[in-house]
Amino acid sequence: MVSFLFFELVASYKRQSLLSIVRKSLDYALCWEHWPLPFYQFPMSVVWLWYCIKSRNAWFFTTANPSLTFGGFEGEGKWEMYQQLPPDTYPKTVLIPPNTSGEQLETLFEQWAFQYPVAVKPDIGMKGLLVRKIDNAAQLMRYNEQYNAAFLIQEWIDLPVELGVFYFRYPGKTQGRISGVSSKELVHVYGNGHATLLELMECHPRTGNILNDLIRKHAFNLNKTIPLGQKYQLTVAANRGQGTKMEDMSHEIDAAMTGVLDRISLYSGQLYWGRFDIKCASIEDFKQGKNFKILEFNGAGAAPSHIYQAGLSFGSAWAEVAMNWRALYEISQINHKKGIAWWSFCDGIRFLYTSSKHFKQLKKLENEL
Repeated sequence: MVSFLFFELVASYKRQSLLSIVRKSLDYALCWEHWPLPFYQFPMSVVWLWYCIKSRNAWFFTTANPSLTFGGFEGEGKWEMYQQLPPDTYPKTVLIPPNTSGEQLETLFEQWAFQYPVAVKPDIGMKGLLVRKIDNAAQLMRYNEQYNAAFLIQEWIDLPVELGVFYFRYPGKTQGRISGVSSKELVHVYGNGHATLLELMECHPRTGNILNDLIRKHAFNLNKTIPLGQKYQLTVAANRGQGTKMEDMSHEIDAAMTGVLDRISLYSGQLYWGRFDIKCASIEDFKQGKNFKILEFNGAGAAPSHIYQAGLSFGSAWAEVAMNWRALYEISQINHKKGIAWWSFCDGIRFLYTSSKHFKQLKKLENEL
């Protein structure tokens, strides 16, 4: 923890006052959600280890969502996930295979009647890496040339509300449970008519850890003065590591919202446990099953994003995670008893090794593309 805080001080001293550095360091020390992953994941991992021992299988979770590779824990394809959802519930999407030529890409773009801007993302992606908003053909061609793996082109969804909805349903049941809902606010700035984009970015409270990355991504606009009141979007992926602000909205949970997710879960009958990331016109519209799109379903590796609201104690967060993991274990056991096989230990190790290599490649390309 000490070395982590020291790194924060060194990374920040050039662009912030000493007082702001001290305040930020204290915030990191006192607020568990800012700790490095091992610091707050270790106590929680004891529960996970218990379920591995209890089921006598390290990959007990792989039967939780049988139609997703590795149960959706890690390394599953987004295209694979979309096939489990009703077609009208997710954005218009096309899978671009590796080594697709520029001409082929152009043809697919026209055949699917896409209009710029569009979103692009790796088919097998993690933590919002290489998720981009593409504004023109030149940007799309560059992405295709530099990312030599399968990726998705997706219509750009410009709906104002983004939610993370954690849901699970026991096999054989037609009704599930929403255990938590969070709203997600991407990092953006508003112009004041005289400050440059760089100056606005440097003053933003959530850009500290990602400032260098944002400077690279918005290099062409850094010295641009943003007009008074104009919104400028800095990030496109609602990921906590990219500065997204989470706010617990669990008070919105009701029978109508649960019913919408029940219908979605029952479409393939194979999605039992995880988090739906959703954009909608409003929460009320979502409850009525209209004006929403599912951006992703995160399976067995999903975290309940509503625990990351400011001020939630570590004990409360731990209890929430433990409750969801208990449901994951019980759902996995039910499916296994129905004859759905767990992954073997060796297959799981090989798969995680491959996923780790892919993740490292994504992180490398994130700083280049």
